Amino acid sequence: MTDAIQRRDFIRQAALATAGITGMPAVLANGSANEKLVVAIMGTNSRGSALCEGFAKLPGAEVAYVCDVDDKAMAKGLKAVQQGGQKTAPKGIKDFRRALDDKAVDVLVIAAPDHWHAPASILALKAGKHVYVEKPCSHNPREGEVLLDAARRHKKVVNMGNQRRSWPYVVEGIQAVKEGAIGRAYYAKAWYANTRQSIGKGKPAPIPAGLDYDLWQGPAPRKDYRDNLIHYNWHWFWHWGTGELLNNGTHFIDLCRWGLEVDYPTRVSSQGGRYAFDDDWETPDTQLTSWDFADRKSISWEGRSCNGRNVEGISGGVAFYGEKGTLVINGNGYTIYDNRNKELKKVSGDTTNQLNATGPGFDLDVDHLTNFREAVRQGKRPNSSIEEANKSVLLCHLGNIAHRTGRLLNCDPATGRIVNDPDAMKLWSRTYAPGWEPLV
Repeated sequence: MTDAIQRRDFIRQAALATAGITGMPAVLANGSANEKLVVAIMGTNSRGSALCEGFAKLPGAEVAYVCDVDDKAMAKGLKAVQQGGQKTAPKGIKDFRRALDDKAVDVLVIAAPDHWHAPASILALKAGKHVYVEKPCSHNPREGEVLLDAARRHKKVVNMGNQRRSWPYVVEGIQAVKEGAIGRAYYAKAWYANTRQSIGKGKPAPIPAGLDYDLWQGPAPRKDYRDNLIHYNWHWFWHWGTGELLNNGTHFIDLCRWGLEVDYPTRVSSQGGRYAFDDDWETPDTQLTSWDFADRKSISWEGRSCNGRNVEGISGGVAFYGEKGTLVINGNGYTIYDNRNKELKKVSGDTTNQLNATGPGFDLDVDHLTNFREAVRQGKRPNSSIEEANKSVLLCHLGNIAHRTGRLLNCDPATGRIVNDPDAMKLWSRTYAPGWEPLV
């Protein structure tokens, strides 16, 4: 075995150790831990297609269903499975619930719009399936609470797709922060910059052929179809999406929280707005958010959806600041500086700095998917367990609530819940289409 392979295996084990992984009853429903993982994938227009290819390539896994409400997106998913080298063609279906009825299916993979993430996860858990859900794991804080309760009650693995939890040199960098490479770390800054264009003013339009718009809306109260919504712009509407803070910020805020070893904040504030264009975009394209924690620690976020000027030479990343220096996470790598800005150490991983709005490809998914497969097979908690993932997603939700209310939020550091602000707590949940309320 080469030194490089030994190093990679060591870092993978460190990922488990630093995440505090413990065993939990979550083996395959169908018997042996060595059996094939049978997967259904929901939502395959963009990120879901990458997951179709990734799970098709993953040894010991088979994609049995490709589920999408749009015929064109379904075709993308079916093609991606084929490109992944799977010999057996999966079934293409519009309603993912049909796949949940199949006892042979072990896992539901969810890459549908945000308003579907928690409700679909909960339905899958109730059907006895394990869940791989893309970030964010919820559309609002209450959904995260219900999803966590469902995972515990049904004793299944729920893993979120914040893949950096499994990137080997990110794991090494986070461990370095925890071990004092920059002294006591007290502040972490996260950022994401892109140059997105205007979505314009949408107009009522006929529903495209092949799209089941009613099922696309699913848990969300019904709204008429408009021509600037599907397939990506829903991110920027509160009704279905969660804005850039949860779209991309989830990845980086999670690393901040992980490295600083904090859970819930004491105070949250957020400033910004829709500045770049006058259009239908509702969520902020420019957002500055801060979280204060006990033990003299803070996290900040700078999101610029429409101005792609890099920070630290990269479009998205994290910097940890400590008593003795700074550690910057750059893709699957990191750099350490002393307090005079002298570079002390640089570790370069196997990624590039190029921006990919749909997330990492299979080369950087592989460790995360492998970890998920082994968590299901062996009954262990995955690197991005719902317990840890939900804490990071909640921070982002709190940032959006602070933005939408326009005021400082005080939070219970034991639970993350907002205190003494009934109006802000109105955004803790949402209204659902009749019959779609997520229940354990």
